Amino acid sequence: MTVLRPIAIVATSTRTPRVGPSIAAFVHDKLQPAAAKANIALHQVHLSDFKLPIYDESVIPAMVPEQASFSHPHSKAWSAEMKRHDGYVFVVPEYNYGMSGGTKNAIDYLVHEIRGKPVVIVSYGVVGGSFASEQLRHTFEKLGLKVAGTRPQLAFENGREGPDLFAAMGKGELGEGSKELWGREKGDEILKGFEELVELLGEKA
Repeated sequence: MTVLRPIAIVATSTRTPRVGPSIAAFVHDKLQPAAAKANIALHQVHLSDFKLPIYDESVIPAMVPEQASFSHPHSKAWSAEMKRHDGYVFVVPEYNYGMSGGTKNAIDYLVHEIRGKPVVIVSYGVVGGSFASEQLRHTFEKLGLKVAGTRPQLAFENGREGPDLFAAMGKGELGEGSKELWGREKGDEILKGFEELVELLGEKA
């Protein structure tokens, strides 16, 4: 029996309403055929489900698990979820020209769970989330993750002038126009990033 390697597609938006889960589902659907061929199981993980407060443990994450342990259920659950995956596709929003606070806070709970693992960064926003993508790349590389060189950036159709942006912000809905645009212009880039992840997955940490 073939053992499938687990990869998490992590939607990091915690706003209400939020369009992040719909974008993560879009990415999942684009990657599923390639993942099946590579014997990879894709799992959608929603950061909002873990209800993480601003880091509230009494130990430093770098000490876990060799020297200390988490005490709170939310910390243990988030740590275990990230540890069980061999790599990640992070689907991240850009807020006010940068990485969202929720995204950074979630990463600040982690060190050994993610170090040495491959990751693809897929950002989204008015113009694609380039600032958030670059900030996250820097953070992940300093933490020792293997960041895929291709980092797709998904801009809503017609930017600030289009209805999709307001549907995303106001209702948490992903417009069909943006989905069609991304499928046409970003689909190959999303697949390329995933192919790079698969190559990195084969390298030794």
